[in-house]
Amino acid sequence: MSVITITTDFGTRDGYVGEVKGVLATRAPEAALVDVAHDLTPGDVRGAAWLLGRIWSRFPAGTVHLVVVDPGVGGDRMPLAARVAERWFVGPDNGLLTLVCHAFSVEVARRIDLTIGGSPPSSTFHGRDLFAPAAAHLSAGADPERIGPEIDPDQIVELALPTPVRQGDSLRGHVLHVDRFGNLITNLPNDDLPPSPQVLISGVTVPTLSPSYDAVRAGELLASLGSGGTLEISVRDGSASELLGADRDEEVEVRPASGAAV
Repeated sequence: MSVITITTDFGTRDGYVGEVKGVLATRAPEAALVDVAHDLTPGDVRGAAWLLGRIWSRFPAGTVHLVVVDPGVGGDRMPLAARVAERWFVGPDNGLLTLVCHAFSVEVARRIDLTIGGSPPSSTFHGRDLFAPAAAHLSAGADPERIGPEIDPDQIVELALPTPVRQGDSLRGHVLHVDRFGNLITNLPNDDLPPSPQVLISGVTVPTLSPSYDAVRAGELLASLGSGGTLEISVRDGSASELLGADRDEEVEVRPASGAAV
């Protein structure tokens, strides 16, 4: 069974996701449709790129990832289908594939033809009229060449995201995402942290890593090796974002605790 994942900023109140799923169910009836998220902040391409970068590899080879966060719908941005690590990614070329492209090389990229849906798409709903037909076409195993002309993968738009910087024994980075619990998810890889690290953020020092949330008392700040492979700062039974007044792009420093061997 083929899989199509669906990630949008459409929400679920207005039925837009249902329209997209109707197209997919009609054109690729054998595919399993998996909702990743639909309550992303409207137009937040960077947030969607982070989410896609976290989840895409959890799905099997052959999956088609349909991602529509498209503030420039109907404009000059390119409608894109790209194959990476034996998976297809379909959506607007506005930076959504940034972290995917950082992880693996693009095998092939195509500009989706505006006629893929059989008629000219609405200028405001490419998710339904353009990207869903393209995703269904690929999921059904049809000829990818019919999607549209091949393009140079170097043309794919990438966002300028902050990257970690090492300064002596310290590693500096930033918060890339704040989840619904108020956890601050950084770009500092777990595997690159110094031994016995202490974490500095918003003028506060977290003296050590915690193995779990219940290692601290309710309301206390903690730092941990996050499930997505990077350092996270949290509050047990609370919000680290609210406690620290910190949001995306907040600077984070990790350095060996005083007296730790380096």
